[in-house]
Amino acid sequence: MIACLVIHGYTGGPHEVNPLAEYLAENTGWYIHVPTLPGHGDTLNLENVTYEQWLKAAEEAFLQLQKKYDSLYVIGFSMGGMIAAYLAAKHKVDRLVLLAPAGKYLSLKHIGSYIGDVISDGVKGKLNENEMYVHYKNKIGDVPLKANVEFVRLVKFTRQYLKEIDCPVLIVHGQRDGLVPAKTAYYLDKEIRSEHKEVVFFERSDHLICLGEDRHILNDIIYSFLEKEEATC
Repeated sequence: MIACLVIHGYTGGPHEVNPLAEYLAENTGWYIHVPTLPGHGDTLNLENVTYEQWLKAAEEAFLQLQKKYDSLYVIGFSMGGMIAAYLAAKHKVDRLVLLAPAGKYLSLKHIGSYIGDVISDGVKGKLNENEMYVHYKNKIGDVPLKANVEFVRLVKFTRQYLKEIDCPVLIVHGQRDGLVPAKTAYYLDKEIRSEHKEVVFFERSDHLICLGEDRHILNDIIYSFLEKEEATC
């Protein structure tokens, strides 16, 4: 029996990865679990949450699945990608998928470009058609500075575990990612020691890769990777 743990990103929630989770649930007999990290979800409450709590919550979910299932796949998006990498370094994970993993800090250059796009769409009266604006507009003011510090601490902490990952890994990044530089994929490819690694880039995708134009192709690629018989630890 197979279970798949899918971990969302910083200030996000299951909705960020639900299209992928639903695809896997519909096309496999696997148990798909998408937990909500402390302080996250539809209503943010990050004031007194630490990065250790995020790691603990994800690890507890993993250990619960480990008790019931023979094989475990772990998928992580953005900050969730770094948490997924941490779990794969500490425990037996059969397959690991990292989606726009936040191994490098936010790209200020591309953030500036996004701001320009938001302004442009606002002038055109198309602001509500801007995917990034719609996704993050309600979070402005809801994320305390301390939470951002905890995010940085988590990235720094989990980086040291990358060299301990030896299971098959798929790294996927959008070329238009305006929050985490696409070059992060190369960094992780270099740091992770596993002999079974694949890196895929999507030209049309931005940071919200599971919600973007390439999501259907993304779902197929992830499914194919997880199904590979030769990809064993």
